[in-house]
Amino acid sequence: MHSFLLNLHVCSASIGLISGVLAMVFRKGSGLHRAAGDVFTLSMLSMGLVAVYLAIFMKPNVGNVMGGLLVSYLVTTGWMAGRRRERKAGLFDVGAMLMVFGVGAAEATFGFQAALSPTGLKAGYPPGLFFVFGSIALLFAASDARMLLRGGVSGAQRIARHLWRMCTAFMFALASFYPGQARLFPHWLRDTNLLYLPHVLFAGATFLGLYRVLLRKRSEKVKAAGDARSERMPIAA
Repeated sequence: MHSFLLNLHVCSASIGLISGVLAMVFRKGSGLHRAAGDVFTLSMLSMGLVAVYLAIFMKPNVGNVMGGLLVSYLVTTGWMAGRRRERKAGLFDVGAMLMVFGVGAAEATFGFQAALSPTGLKAGYPPGLFFVFGSIALLFAASDARMLLRGGVSGAQRIARHLWRMCTAFMFALASFYPGQARLFPHWLRDTNLLYLPHVLFAGATFLGLYRVLLRKRSEKVKAAGDARSERMPIAA
């Protein structure tokens, strides 16, 4: 059972990486992009939930539990943002916010426990790692709270929400592959740091995409301001 779940975890992560790259390559909004995004979401959700199960019942590790929950949260909320067209928020969004807030609070707690432990570790991880992931989780929880107060997101904000969450989940999967599985690669290759090239390229593509979304958001504001001015202009007799 353990070997089956472990293989499922690895296969899901591999499919997630391939489909994630394809989703980045295909034209946004196209059928191929949506199909690749659906495969990415399902595979990453499988990877995350299997990791949670393994870390609870097979090989207890609180760090992996939190990481699996965070990835699952990111892909589900990112997928919802991509699919949702209307500006509204519901019970799913409230539940997701509460869940990721719990993950962030737990990560912070584990970080302090690691810092105060004699070994300086918690479940084999240093406090800094818990604080980094905890901060990420709390930032997304704050983003959810802001969205709920606004009553939802639309336009460029919706696209930015979709992009941020999907790309963050992909980056986690990429980091799990390397340096998470660094032992699979020869020392000479690791010494060149070439294995970090995909991380750099993907981060650059993510920020380029967000920049384009920012330009779209700015154009939407300019258009809305122009429409408002035209409505206030008196009609000539």
